[in-house]
Amino acid sequence: MAEPLKIGVLISGSGTNLQAIIDEIAAGRLNVQVVKVISSRPDAYGLKRAAEAGIPTVSLNRDVYADRAVADSLIVSEFRNAGAEYVVMAGYMRMLGPIVLDAFPDRVLNLHPALLPSFKGAHAIQDAFDAGVKVTGVTVHFANAEYDKGPIIAQRAVPVREDDTVDTLEERIHEVEHELYPWVLAHLAAGDITVAEDRKVHIANA
Repeated sequence: MAEPLKIGVLISGSGTNLQAIIDEIAAGRLNVQVVKVISSRPDAYGLKRAAEAGIPTVSLNRDVYADRAVADSLIVSEFRNAGAEYVVMAGYMRMLGPIVLDAFPDRVLNLHPALLPSFKGAHAIQDAFDAGVKVTGVTVHFANAEYDKGPIIAQRAVPVREDDTVDTLEERIHEVEHELYPWVLAHLAAGDITVAEDRKVHIANA
């Protein structure tokens, strides 16, 4: 088997998508190594998940984020020193600036709980529910300088049921996230994913 793809993961909260990645690696279904986890909050439960899996962690705080350039430079330094090839945003609630994006060009992944380009922003599930759409979903994309607008890698639809509440819809969206993110990482690890000159993403063997 080829060497595992080395990723650094950014979190802000409970780390359920991080756990989904950890579980797929432990099951032998994902040829990926999480080399470091960085949290924007020192109390994020995802840090405990990482520690239990033996993954080195770094927790940042508001003082660090007072200067975004300082925070982004620290993220680049930590991930480069750990050997990360890709940066994976897993519930990370801060926008990354050019320092990180230039250090990892087309190598920063983000997960969004809607079918981009619809329902951008931090309240995508609520916004889709309020709009009365019949289908929403999950998008994995490469991050760029524009919020929720980088090249789309993969999407999965999630039907909105007649009896859904925001909470039940959110629960099903998260279930799909936990499947789609490892799926994308598996194709990255296999070398299947390329970004064409027109900025469209192509996946071989999908």
